[in-house]
Amino acid sequence: MTSSNESTTVVVLGASGDLAFKKTYPALFGLFANNFLPANVQIVGYARSAIALPDFRARVSSKIKTTNTAALEKFLSVCTYVSGKYDDAASFKNLNSFLEGVEAAGSVFKTRIFYMALPPSVFIPASQGLKGHCYVQGGSNRLIVEKPFGKDLASSQELGKALAANWKEEEIYRIDHYLGKEMVKSLMVLRFANIMFGAIWNRNHINNVQITFKEKFGTDGRGGYFDEFGIIRDIMQNHLLQVLTILAMEKPVTLDSEDVRNEKVKVLRAIQPLTLDDTILGQYTASADKKEPGYLDDPTVPHGSVTPTYAAAVFKIHNERWEGVPFILKCGKALEESKVEIRVQFNDVPGNLYPGIVRNELVIRLQPKEAVYFKMMNKEPGLSTDLHVTELDLSYEKRYKEAKIPDAYEALILDCFKSDHSNFVRDDELELAWKIFTPLLHKIEGEKIQPDLYQYGTRGPAKAQEFIERHGFQRDETYKWVPSTHH
Repeated sequence: MTSSNESTTVVVLGASGDLAFKKTYPALFGLFANNFLPANVQIVGYARSAIALPDFRARVSSKIKTTNTAALEKFLSVCTYVSGKYDDAASFKNLNSFLEGVEAAGSVFKTRIFYMALPPSVFIPASQGLKGHCYVQGGSNRLIVEKPFGKDLASSQELGKALAANWKEEEIYRIDHYLGKEMVKSLMVLRFANIMFGAIWNRNHINNVQITFKEKFGTDGRGGYFDEFGIIRDIMQNHLLQVLTILAMEKPVTLDSEDVRNEKVKVLRAIQPLTLDDTILGQYTASADKKEPGYLDDPTVPHGSVTPTYAAAVFKIHNERWEGVPFILKCGKALEESKVEIRVQFNDVPGNLYPGIVRNELVIRLQPKEAVYFKMMNKEPGLSTDLHVTELDLSYEKRYKEAKIPDAYEALILDCFKSDHSNFVRDDELELAWKIFTPLLHKIEGEKIQPDLYQYGTRGPAKAQEFIERHGFQRDETYKWVPSTHH
């Protein structure tokens, strides 16, 4: 909690947009309702649209699911709105006057958090306008930036230089919401607080690692926006690669955010740029019953687009711990189910005594139904000598019945309030990530590489399964994990 001579103001730029209504404001409300925000916080929305304050508050509340009407009323009372342009000095001067008006009278120390829920085209002028006219001297200023951070290495560097001209790196918080997910945040604990996992977390015991993102819906009329980026930029280059770095990094010297991020950077430096041979690309067609349209049937998608809606790629980390272990990242839309999971498959048992055994696997289910389970062999109970596959299962729904898992945005915004950068992307991390992907992206787009087609509602391109098996993964068709929810 803040003392009376301090004030904290959150400015949401792009406050009339989808991201702000669906993610930013509900996350701020979650923190506010649970008393995680400073007592005198003010939340100021800023966008081009002219919206009357009662209408703006009605729109904010329309996306907040809560039964706590008293907290919602109180939250809405600290939400205000100013309209203005993103490339106009007078608009930012007006915003600054408004901020001075809502900040606690007599506050000696001011904190301003600028959340840029904006399209990339206005990132640069908005960040310049904020620094030039709304930056509080002698206080604390923080800038939260949403992806996409550029489209390739050159555009990312251009954006980085423009931000760095006005903002210090320690003031910038590049949000990747996967780093705020409960199961991603617990990965380091799993690895570094359990001696068992620490001992086997290397090339001597692990055969391959898969990180999978599946969505069972297509672009749903947003194909025009998606087509500009594609699945690799949308999911793999940021979310999945971030998860890979946490899985693969060495133990940091301390939990300080710079120590953690130093280790993630070392992993990225050990990965060679991707090539087409390391990759399978796919694009979905209409479902078998033709009820769901194909990607190219979306009227907002350019005719004949070769943008992938599915990608699988293998990453090789050239260091002592991981040499020879393939990290396979897969992501796709219009697949047979929606889930995000990490699957660590261990080596075969040397000198094995038993017929028909399958490999051990550690599976970390990020969503839905968060869980960690370890797949292992056991003897069937009774007089039989048969073996079967079973699991040690930590299902969150069963083990943590009363716990409310916070939204990723809530967790990250709270980190920003605490000035904790651990779960945000540093500038050198971003640059290295783009170096891995840019040659491949330029080749796909420059040569119009045709993706393999797959039907809506299937597992993805037929070649993908063969690709994963070629890199050492052994699928066990007999076993299916069932989330544990009973007592």
